[in-house]
Amino acid sequence: MSAAPDQAPRQSELFRVDGKVALITGSSRGIGRAIAEQMAAAGARVVISSRKLDACEQVRDSLVSAGHEAMAVACNVGKRDDVEKLADTVLDEWGRVDILVVNAAINPHYGPLTSITEELWNKMFAANLASGLWLVNRVAPGMAERHSGSIIFLSSISGLFGSALLGAYSVTKASQAQLARSLAVEWGKQGVRVNAIAPGVIETDLARALYEDPKARARIERSTCLGRLGKPLDVAGLAVFLAAPASSYVTGQLLVVDGGASINSAIG
Repeated sequence: MSAAPDQAPRQSELFRVDGKVALITGSSRGIGRAIAEQMAAAGARVVISSRKLDACEQVRDSLVSAGHEAMAVACNVGKRDDVEKLADTVLDEWGRVDILVVNAAINPHYGPLTSITEELWNKMFAANLASGLWLVNRVAPGMAERHSGSIIFLSSISGLFGSALLGAYSVTKASQAQLARSLAVEWGKQGVRVNAIAPGVIETDLARALYEDPKARARIERSTCLGRLGKPLDVAGLAVFLAAPASSYVTGQLLVVDGGASINSAIG
C-alpha cells in the first residue's frame, strides 16, 4: 500500500484493498459504519468496533450476509486496556492490521473551557487522542515489517477554528491532525502512511441537534459551497482512497471534507 510498486497497478486496482485487514473504531454507526461498509466493498476484511458488542455484531452480520468477511470486537477507547485488547484480538485472529481508521470519539463537554473539569479534560484526551496512539503503537510495527500500511485519523473542521462552546473537543481534534503529521514522519521510511480527515457537518447522530433544527440546517447549508450537509458516504470514499494504492504518495495530510464551508467567505 505504501511501498513504491515495481509496476503501476491497473486502474481497476487503484481503489481496491483486497485481502487487507481494516480496523475501524467507532464503526457500529455513522461515519465509522460507512467507512467499514465501503472498505468491505473494496475487498477488505473488516473489524467492527464500538463500546456495545451487540451493535458491532449487527453490523458484522450485515456485512457477512452481503458476502464480506468481518469480525466484531467491543472496545471503550477511553480505556487503555480495552484498546490494547482490541488490537491484540485482531492480531491473534487475523495476524495483521493493514488499515487502521481511528474514528471513535467523545464530546461530553459543551461549553467554555473555563467550565471544564480536569476529569472531563483528561477523559476527552484519552478517548479522542491517546487511544489513537495506543492503537498505532500496537499495529504499526507489523505494518513496518511488511513495509505497507495506512493509518487514518478522523479529525474535524472544528479543529481548524476557535470555538466558544466546543473548545475542548476542538483542541482534541486539532491535536489528532498534528499526531497524524508526527506519526507520518516517524513511520514514513518504513512504508507506513498516516493521514487525517476533517469532516464538516455530516448527517449523523452526533450532529443531529444541528441539522434537525430547520433554521440551523438552513444556516449550515448556506455556509457550504455545495449548499448541502455531508453524508457519511462522503467521508467513507475519501477513507478508502487513503487506504488504497491510489494514495500511495500521500502522507501527513489533513484532508477537509466539508462541502467548501471552511473556505466560503461571508463577504461578496
